[in-house]
Amino acid sequence: MNQSRPKVKKSRALGIALTPKAVKYFEARPYPPGEHGRGRKQNSDYKVRLLEKQRLRAQYDISERQMVRAYDRARKVTGKTGEALIIELERRLDALVLRSGIARTIYQARQMVVHGHIEVNGRKVDKPSFRVAPDDVVMVRERSREKHPFQVAREGGYAPDGETPRYLQVNLQALAFRLDREPNRKEIPVICDEQLVVEYYAR
Repeated sequence: MNQSRPKVKKSRALGIALTPKAVKYFEARPYPPGEHGRGRKQNSDYKVRLLEKQRLRAQYDISERQMVRAYDRARKVTGKTGEALIIELERRLDALVLRSGIARTIYQARQMVVHGHIEVNGRKVDKPSFRVAPDDVVMVRERSREKHPFQVAREGGYAPDGETPRYLQVNLQALAFRLDREPNRKEIPVICDEQLVVEYYAR
């Protein structure tokens, strides 16, 4: 799927709002544009699983290769592969920067990391895929804190609706958070039937 497709259009195609801006368009018209947008399509099992996989990929804004790597790691974990996959993805640095309220969207979180604004345990990390471990402390680097997006974050401008996930200890004033423990699947705010994703890759 072309990454440059407008986010609203992509949101409609996948059936989930990928950005706060997409939410209002989505509520107004959750079906694709055009006269056949409302028509009910008969989807094959393969298509249903493919769509679910694309939805998960889009929510973390990752490539197919990154998804396959995460799935391979999840398969080696004891317990449910689907749950392990979501937990694996949730431990990405960009995902946790988003959950903490330091970024508004996954796209912004990724940019913050890539541009070198984020440090983990006092060391600059510019890889969005960096896997955060329990007790790791993540913060905005000293030299970046006066930049506009971080001032907005400090005021709570990007704070997620509802409460911050319980696996994070967040201090927005300090532009910092800690991963307290590994997330549980049911705490992770991702819309996905992960069993369908597992079936897609296991075929």
